[in-house]
Amino acid sequence: MEEQSAGASVVTGVSPVQPSEARRPAAMSASQAAPAKFPAAIPDGKISIDDFAKVDLRVAQVKTAERVKGADKLLRLEVDLGTEVRQLVAGIAEAYEPETLIGRKVVIVANLAPRKLRGLESNGMIVAASPEGGKPVLASFLEDVPLGTRLK
Repeated sequence: MEEQSAGASVVTGVSPVQPSEARRPAAMSASQAAPAKFPAAIPDGKISIDDFAKVDLRVAQVKTAERVKGADKLLRLEVDLGTEVRQLVAGIAEAYEPETLIGRKVVIVANLAPRKLRGLESNGMIVAASPEGGKPVLASFLEDVPLGTRLK
């Protein structure tokens, strides 16, 4: 049914179209619709096991550590992964004196894209807990773990 109102037509008596119906041609039933191209969303910000598998966590040993000039929170580290030595810049200077880190085995994110911090290229990220209102605490091991070992 259509009503005329000051030169404009207004349609009445029509039920609203649901968003899922708007994407599907009228002649196609719900069972005939193409399957979704994306998996259903995971609630509460959780990631899938496939997403987690993309993160390459490795055991590394700190070879050198020094404060970054002009930065209160940053340390420049060189870490040995067993197959290569990398430079990392980590925001742990308020919790750790550089000399206490030499020889320590740590966990790093090995496949993180490089990023410049204070003009220094960081090739990974050190893994640490961040207690609310506290200083960072590095992830470490009680047992001896070979350099380069992957965490899963």
